[in-house]
Amino acid sequence: MKSMIKGRNEENQKVSIENYFSPEEQIQRQVTAIYTLLANFYGSDKLVMKAGKLDALKLMRSKNLGERVLALQRLIFEDPTLDNPPEEQELPRVLNEIEEEIADLIARKTVEEKIEQKIAERMQRRHEDYIKEIKMQVLKEVGGPDNPHTLKKYADLEKLETISLSRSAMEVLRPTRLEQVVGQDAAVRSLLAKVASPFPQHVILYGPPGVGKTTVARLVLEVAKKLPYTAFGKDAPFVEVDGTTLRWDPREVTNPLLGSVHDPIYQGARRDLADGGIPEPKLGLVTEAHGGILFIDEIGDMDQMLMNKLLKVLEDKRVKFDSAYYDPDDPGIPKYIRKLFTEGAPADFLLVAATTRDPSEISPALRSRCAEVYFEPLTRQAIERIVSEAAQRLQAEIDPEVPAAISEYTIEGRKAVGILADAYGIALYRSTIQDTGRGRKSRKKQVVIAKEDLYEVFRVSRLTPRVTIKGRETGEIGKIFGLGVSGFVGSVLEIEAACFPVKKGQGKLRFNETAGTMTKDSVFNALSVARSFTGIDPSDFDLHVNVIGGGRIDGPSAGVAVTLVLISVLLQRPLRQDIAVTGEVSIQGKIKGVGGLTEKIYGAKQAGIKQIFVPWENAKEIPGGIEDIAVTPVKEIRELMDKVFFLQ
Repeated sequence: MKSMIKGRNEENQKVSIENYFSPEEQIQRQVTAIYTLLANFYGSDKLVMKAGKLDALKLMRSKNLGERVLALQRLIFEDPTLDNPPEEQELPRVLNEIEEEIADLIARKTVEEKIEQKIAERMQRRHEDYIKEIKMQVLKEVGGPDNPHTLKKYADLEKLETISLSRSAMEVLRPTRLEQVVGQDAAVRSLLAKVASPFPQHVILYGPPGVGKTTVARLVLEVAKKLPYTAFGKDAPFVEVDGTTLRWDPREVTNPLLGSVHDPIYQGARRDLADGGIPEPKLGLVTEAHGGILFIDEIGDMDQMLMNKLLKVLEDKRVKFDSAYYDPDDPGIPKYIRKLFTEGAPADFLLVAATTRDPSEISPALRSRCAEVYFEPLTRQAIERIVSEAAQRLQAEIDPEVPAAISEYTIEGRKAVGILADAYGIALYRSTIQDTGRGRKSRKKQVVIAKEDLYEVFRVSRLTPRVTIKGRETGEIGKIFGLGVSGFVGSVLEIEAACFPVKKGQGKLRFNETAGTMTKDSVFNALSVARSFTGIDPSDFDLHVNVIGGGRIDGPSAGVAVTLVLISVLLQRPLRQDIAVTGEVSIQGKIKGVGGLTEKIYGAKQAGIKQIFVPWENAKEIPGGIEDIAVTPVKEIRELMDKVFFLQ
């Protein structure tokens, strides 16, 4: 009832207004109301500026109603090309269109204001979070998470850093120039030629331990960096790693040599990258060695799968990375990570590998990519020189017998220096005088290392002389020196024989059970040759051939020695004990070539042998400049008959 009354009142009011104002006055009032609305919406100043831009300012101030409506059209529709004022009969329709457009404009403005308000609120929250994060970073930089307890521990660590012992003896005694390296002149020249060149080569260094392979490689790089024609810069790195510590991880989680990828779920991934699901490549030693030398010691013990991966890096000179978590379209990936996954990491380095293994045990694929340099075992003279120069660096005097005594116990330069350092410590302690009056300690100006100090080291360290077999100028029936090689080091083998008469044709032959099959076959060859030269039937004797020490002889190179020792016992003629022989013997008595000749000559010199007989086929392998030993090539056993037997 009330709503009906209200509707009637509004209708009556409208009718009364229409009856009160004429149609022209109603339109005039409508236009004025629209201008008032626009002034409130835009603001008076902005409305005037907008009218000026649309050339509607003059029309707005016109007394002609049509022109004022035209001004409204230009303002609302933002079209200054509208020129014709609407006719009187069109004014209601035009004003209705203007009102509709204003309604849309106000609606859009309201929505935009709400959106802008939300944006402003969100930006404010983000700004507050950013300010809070900066404050946390500043707090960490200023104070961090430390407290008095942790700061005390930090102070304790800093105090420990101020305490240090003197350098180790090895640091003091290690050569600092190539001229200080003893006994490896040929190897040093060869390595220099391959590394200090405009076209450097990857190199494998062979040789026994402790002869200077690592030291020479490091010093050669220092020389190469100073030469104008090499590719090494002044900051070229020398990265050293032990091949025995390198293993291939099939999960590819960690690989210190080549590098690996820390996926977001991996424990070592950075938090900011892990939160974004971004994998991070970790660079390996091959990239650390970029532009320099990567030295891998004991490369013969490196994992074969990892070796194959390394060979690929040597070919490409780059390391490739891959991860299932890498998304190339992710805009959040840092540039350096994107570059590593796209192009890989540079790994252009020179590989210098060292090993104590025989070349046959090294990967053929690696050997085909590398030049090879052999380091010689150190002679007694070299060991004595190393000891004398080391004593000078220690600023100590030594008894004249000390260098020769150390050379009896080792052929390794590193071991010789270690023995001298131990003896230096004993001598230093012995020379220290306790000043009981003042409670201070003082010592003599210079330490003197006596022979007694050295032998105390030998006793405490349970060291024994390395070479116990010595050649001598005597003769002995059924005994001769052969030559062997183990780990690039030659040695002398004592081979002996005995024979006992038995019933005709019932004799037996016995040889070391530990000897190899090939060596046993060479004994039968030797037996045939001995029968041919002596005219004695070995089957009439029990024959026993023995290698003293029961060592395993690899290969037929002891054939000549076994033949001569059998001839000696069958003829009862003494053999010279200042000679040694090596070579394979055929059943016709011819001497065939063997391997390891250089090492065998070295072993004979260490044992004090005056002359060795080698196969004629190995004559070209005899090194030049050999001193204190004669090396005589022979073709067959017949040539030896007048040279190896002792003349009383």
